[in-house]
Amino acid sequence: MTDERVMGKSEKESIGQIKRKNNYRKSRDESVVRQKVTRTVRESEKLKFEFKKENLKIIPLGGLEEIGKNITVFEYGNEIILVDCGLEFPEDDMLGVDLVIPDITYLERNKEKIKALVITHGHEDHIGAIPYILKQINIPIYATKLTVALIKNKLEEHNLLRTTKLHVVEQGKTINFGSMKVEFIRSNHSIPDSVMLAIHTPVGTVLHTGDFKIDYTPIDDKVIDLGRIAELGNKGILALLSDSTNSERKGFTMSESSVGEVFDKLFLNNTKRIVVATFASNVHRVQQIVNSSVKYGRKIAVCGRSMMNMIEAARELGYIEVPDNIFIDIDNIKNYRDDQLVIITTGSQGEAMSALTRMANGDHKKVTITPNDMVIISATPIPGNEKLVSKVIDELMKIGATVIYSSLEDIHVSGHACQEEQKLILTLAKPKYFMPVHGEYRQLMAHAETAKKLGIEQKNIFIMNNGRTLELNENEAKITTSVPNGKVLVDGLGIGDVGNIVLRDRQHLSQDGLIVVVMTMDSQTGEIVSGPDVVSRGFVYVRESENLMDDVKKVVRDEAKKCELNHIRDWTTIKSNIKDELRDYIFERTKRNPMILPIIMEV
Repeated sequence: MTDERVMGKSEKESIGQIKRKNNYRKSRDESVVRQKVTRTVRESEKLKFEFKKENLKIIPLGGLEEIGKNITVFEYGNEIILVDCGLEFPEDDMLGVDLVIPDITYLERNKEKIKALVITHGHEDHIGAIPYILKQINIPIYATKLTVALIKNKLEEHNLLRTTKLHVVEQGKTINFGSMKVEFIRSNHSIPDSVMLAIHTPVGTVLHTGDFKIDYTPIDDKVIDLGRIAELGNKGILALLSDSTNSERKGFTMSESSVGEVFDKLFLNNTKRIVVATFASNVHRVQQIVNSSVKYGRKIAVCGRSMMNMIEAARELGYIEVPDNIFIDIDNIKNYRDDQLVIITTGSQGEAMSALTRMANGDHKKVTITPNDMVIISATPIPGNEKLVSKVIDELMKIGATVIYSSLEDIHVSGHACQEEQKLILTLAKPKYFMPVHGEYRQLMAHAETAKKLGIEQKNIFIMNNGRTLELNENEAKITTSVPNGKVLVDGLGIGDVGNIVLRDRQHLSQDGLIVVVMTMDSQTGEIVSGPDVVSRGFVYVRESENLMDDVKKVVRDEAKKCELNHIRDWTTIKSNIKDELRDYIFERTKRNPMILPIIMEV
């Protein structure tokens, strides 16, 4: 008989209880293990997901510590979106340079990542460099209707229109580029169709204001969409990049509509011909000039190619409302009395070849300024242009014309926000991080101070430099690496072939002039066979300084003789010795330092 057969009933029950307890413990242990494994898997999946979430990189390549050349890179993973692509006008020491554009070395290295170029508005400092960049990188462009029209004009001039994809985006729409989406938010500026950009990324939303002001009574009745900014702010904005141009000015920027009242006052009972100079891009200003002209029965002639192009584009797209018979050809102004005419022209910044400057100098072929003209300069000088504008005003007054400018009447308002408007955007957006853009260093600092007053911590405010990389996510932001950046100079058809050395030589030539020494030497003996002849440009007039030129020739002959006696036959060494000796001699005699160019021909 087996053990089971001899077991009593109670013993069998005890064994059964033990087995059930063991099975219970076993199943409970297995359940605990399964829970731990499940928890571990979930945590590992969470960690895995968080690891994949990369930082957003914001890299300004232009527009910081300068006014112009605006271009900013937004990079997430393998995607890049560019915001704006502007130019800068040359500084005084950039002799002969036409334009300055940003260095796009970083973009050329990463061109396969670039999804789009998104534009905030149609000013030159935001679209002017597009044709030059497209010659290096072909990328699609997204902008509002008027901005696209202005870009088209540029691309036609450079024969790039057929190869470039231009997309018109309405204000309020969102474009999906993959990991990043860009929302176009209606804004106000001194040109229609301006937008702010909400860039939606996996780590948060970045609001880029572009150039803006808050105008409650704009000419086109399209008020800035503050409601959408507030909505985004309530959801949470990771970072705000905001226009700093007027950050040193307290209060509010005046509404563009206030200028119309001043025009009406100047047009009322005025028997003079009226010439108005303003920015070609300021379509709303042109609309107000048109309104006053219609109201007081005057015809309008347009002067200046950029002004003609802008008005034509704006009329075609419906941004300027004007009766058909109000505009006349500039050639027909002689058929009208002075009190029947308004001339809208370029040249409000005193540019050398602009229409207004040529009028002031008496060089314009079709418009002659007389004492019966009132010239209204409806703009304020851009920093650096004050002397040019003052000179034009002086020349116009010498002719006898009445000149109205910003010091006399409020005939210009800025297109940029002052401190109170900047505070409103900061308050509505409630950003975690803040980066002032579009301004000189002092303006960036003033904007940062405004942000601090509104409670943004110093550690969350980033005063950036062009080329520096700001990496950020929901938890932190830090400045990391630098990328290539700088100024590329455009001179005629040459792009980037004028650098610091060429500019230095141009400055040297402009300040001290040039001396060229030409002579022929025997390659075997090192003896002078012919010359030396001396040619001077911008140093001294040769005929009036014959003695000095004779002494220069003697110095050259003596130095060449030394080289001959020392058996120096290397032309480079001989040229260098002559240049050094001649530089010392000329400085001792004249206290000048001209560029010296020895030319040696051998026989």
